[in-house]
Amino acid sequence: MTIQDEFISTVSHELRTPLTSIRGFSQTLLNSWDKIDDENKKKFIKIIEDQSNRLIHLVENILTVSKTHTENQVLKQVDVNSVIESIIPLFTDQYKHHNITFRKDKNIPPARLDEDKFQQVMTNLIDNACKYSAPGKTVIITTGLKNEMIAVRVKDEGVGIKSEDFDKMFQKFSRLENHLTSKTQGNGLGLYITKKVVEQMDGKITFTSEVNKGTEFEVLFPVYNPEEALKCSQQS
Repeated sequence: MTIQDEFISTVSHELRTPLTSIRGFSQTLLNSWDKIDDENKKKFIKIIEDQSNRLIHLVENILTVSKTHTENQVLKQVDVNSVIESIIPLFTDQYKHHNITFRKDKNIPPARLDEDKFQQVMTNLIDNACKYSAPGKTVIITTGLKNEMIAVRVKDEGVGIKSEDFDKMFQKFSRLENHLTSKTQGNGLGLYITKKVVEQMDGKITFTSEVNKGTEFEVLFPVYNPEEALKCSQQS
């Protein structure tokens, strides 16, 4: 089986699960509407809504995966602190019971990035940090320099990751099982996409984790160099 065949097979399986739930509960409501009490009607409709959202999110991620192989990069001078500051309010509003802290290095130089894709990377990492840590916990975002590269770290106080699961973190459709993942919708494409996008921008992504203490992701990006940017523009 080729990689493409394997991907299509996995996608088909992932699509089938929410579609089966949507069809099953829709048929139940249509065929037995008068026999179902209001509480169960609301319960079934909520399941249909949740599975529809899961399906939409899955399709969006699949489209993103396909784009990562075809889209041209638009690498330019980007102030990572400004981008991060612009998206943090999205999470402070959504995760009102989390403590989201941004510790920025005001003296770091601009990075060489595709701004939209960098925003996507940070959105995925911050959302995961909030989603897989309990209310009341702290998520810390840090910027700085490391080995002459721009370093951005996202640290949570979540359940952590077992060492035997480390190899699965960036695989397609891989979800780790714990009491928080069972309560959240996901399809195991977020970190796969994040890693692909980071590497397309000549960056690196790594993580450290300890069970019951939390996880920290670190992404490194090149510093913007005007001479290199001019050379790239002349070659394109």
